[in-house]
Amino acid sequence: MIRVLLADDQRVVREGLGTLLGLLEGIELVGTAADGEEAIALAERHDPDVVLMDLRMPRLDGIEAIRRLAARGDRPRAIALTTYADDASVLGALRAGARGYLTKDAGADQIRAAVEAVARGEAALDPAVQHHVLAALTEEPESVGEPDLPDGLTPREAEVLALIAEGLTNAEIADRLVVSAATVKTHVNHIFAKAGVRDRAQAVVYAYANGLA
Repeated sequence: MIRVLLADDQRVVREGLGTLLGLLEGIELVGTAADGEEAIALAERHDPDVVLMDLRMPRLDGIEAIRRLAARGDRPRAIALTTYADDASVLGALRAGARGYLTKDAGADQIRAAVEAVARGEAALDPAVQHHVLAALTEEPESVGEPDLPDGLTPREAEVLALIAEGLTNAEIADRLVVSAATVKTHVNHIFAKAGVRDRAQAVVYAYANGLA
């Protein structure tokens, strides 16, 4: 079972999403919070795998709550769940350490897929959110030549990073490049070390920021 904590300041949203999460096989809702402070306290008490975190909340907003949870270690992993998909919200959440980003009109299947992906340590960004990341971080290219690769990335590492930004898993990347999963894992580890990112969500942001996606 994937243990999930839900944080949202609107009671109707907490109750509605709580009911939905309770119906999803393999997911256990361990608590609900009305603001960021309560979310941090409940995360310490219940030790969830994933936190679905609203971004606009009183006392402590979701971005700061995500940042504080991320500073504690690899778990719990946060998914930003909000009405807003604007550039500032998306980038703020991802830079704070969110592993995923969903808007509140996401369906049950999309929420389940995001929770399962983030629990496995993968990123979960829907296409609309990736569009905002791209719009915020990329500029018109000055030329059509080969771009300089940042931070000492090799061409193969840049290729792997681009596939990560497409949302592919390590196994899918291995199939695409016709290499072993172990080789892909080695590339991913090198990418994280060179780029200074700690997870796939931040790698996606890095890829768009450097024109590699």
